[in-house]
Amino acid sequence: MPEPEVRSPVSATEDLSARYAATRALTLALVEPLSDADATIQSMQDASPAKWHLAHTTWFFETFLLRDHMPAYRLYREEWPFLFNSYYEAEGERIARFARGMLSRPSLDEIRAWRAHVDAAMAPLLDDPALAPLIELGIAHEQQHQELLLTDIKHALFQNPLGPAMWEAVAQPGEPVAQDWHAHPGGIARIGHDGCGFAFDNEGPAHRVLLEPFALANRLVTNAEWDEFIADGGYRDARLWLSDGWAWVREEQIAAPLYWRDGDHFTHAGWQARNPDAPVSHISFFEADAFATWAGARLPTEFEWEAIAQGRDAAGGNQLDTAAPPMPRGGSALFGDCWQFTRSAYLPYPRFAPADGAVGEYNGKFMSGQVVLRGASCATVRGHSRASYRNFFYPHQRWQFTGLRLAKDL
Repeated sequence: MPEPEVRSPVSATEDLSARYAATRALTLALVEPLSDADATIQSMQDASPAKWHLAHTTWFFETFLLRDHMPAYRLYREEWPFLFNSYYEAEGERIARFARGMLSRPSLDEIRAWRAHVDAAMAPLLDDPALAPLIELGIAHEQQHQELLLTDIKHALFQNPLGPAMWEAVAQPGEPVAQDWHAHPGGIARIGHDGCGFAFDNEGPAHRVLLEPFALANRLVTNAEWDEFIADGGYRDARLWLSDGWAWVREEQIAAPLYWRDGDHFTHAGWQARNPDAPVSHISFFEADAFATWAGARLPTEFEWEAIAQGRDAAGGNQLDTAAPPMPRGGSALFGDCWQFTRSAYLPYPRFAPADGAVGEYNGKFMSGQVVLRGASCATVRGHSRASYRNFFYPHQRWQFTGLRLAKDL
């Protein structure tokens, strides 16, 4: 028997440095299959070009770490913050979001060179414990953009009638899972991040909520079940839909999830046959709520979902490990495959207060008109999510890997 590998202890700064390097490298690997043209196009205002994601995440580190904490540092290009600031009002004027796809220059190679420059300049800051929380935020921020990059480029490539592929198709193992339920007796539950490790500001403060007895499904709704919903006239029955949802269905002529075509669906590997046992994905909150009504169930609240998720493996399930085509495949894991809609509005927790400075604009100002999703998707970097993580989108949006897990009262 071989001797077990003995590893020396890894310091917090060494671990942070390694995670910084791994995160930055994965972003580059995700865009490796793309041409400059692929990386430049913007298919809708909700999505951003892949090249912009590479640049914006670099702008974050250059702005909030190098510019603010390294007095001798000089911006790589003085005019680029205007191009790659996203929504930080405290950082001044910026290009309109819908115009990001007009940035034919700087080129993809120029953005890569900027990333390398910033990474080299960041090296001494990675050893500063005082900056660790801000660097942690930057890493988590880039991980969010890795998922956005994948879903945004999928939507862009979908516009091409040729159905181009970023990667070759790979086998997506998965077995049908019988429907069952995780029962919860109700009572007082503690919700929100426990303060151990990194969390976004919107995950706290921790607080108590009162839950009535309920049950949460052990798996996500599948493509086959969604086919039954369609065949039963689900998209034509106004009784199933919220008023805004029914107006959206009629105005947009919605008749199936995004990326569906007959028995196929569009993926990062081009058009592929749809697996009936895989979780349905790319649906809106309106669709999720209508299906739950049709199924005689409902969507969970975000607090019910978290109460079930606490103590479970947040790094389990089908999540992103490498640069490869993300694809929901099914299973009984609570995390992975698809972000799961809840019926909860995205609102601040009791005693929530945004951080001081520009980084305080990260989450708080978006707490209006959106709904909370929980879990993680096949495009979420493994280790990024946790039970308290709150994703959020507008009710009509469905270009992300969004699905649903049913709930019911007991």
